[in-house]
Amino acid sequence: MDEAGEVLGIMSADEGRSLARERGLDLVEVAATSRPPVCRIMDYGKFKYEQNKKDRKAKSRQHQQQLKELKFRPKIEKHDFDFKLRNARKFLLENNKLKVTMVFRGREITHAELGEGVLKRVAKDLADVAIVESGPKLEGKSMFMLMTPTAPPPPKKKEREGAAADSADQDATSGGDAAQE
Repeated sequence: MDEAGEVLGIMSADEGRSLARERGLDLVEVAATSRPPVCRIMDYGKFKYEQNKKDRKAKSRQHQQQLKELKFRPKIEKHDFDFKLRNARKFLLENNKLKVTMVFRGREITHAELGEGVLKRVAKDLADVAIVESGPKLEGKSMFMLMTPTAPPPPKKKEREGAAADSADQDATSGGDAAQE
């Protein structure tokens, strides 16, 4: 095959190499196991460059799941709990795993059930976006639990902007009847 994809027919390897050399290209074996072997005339350096470029682009689109950690205390106040819960929800919606750690100081470890209650409350409040991968475990002076996201990640900004523009177009075409009702 030549650089345009046209079949040149069956020829010897020497003929193929000389034809490729005349065109300033390379003779690349595509299917060595077939009989006769299939070769292609192409610029191999350009092919490898484009292949690497395509691989880098695909890799940049992938999301690497990270492990995020939030630390709680057994005597946490409501506002602090809600604030940390909002951050936990944000991490899970970004498709990251979450490690929720309960840190005990001094004699607080004697009331580990208070810390376990807080961790269970976190799990209950985040049940809509995550599942508990491993329940509360006590290790030394800390207790931890792992959570994994269940929902798919939200659409990207560009997709959301496009959807907002579509809904605005629909409102304009309907004559704004919804606003008058």
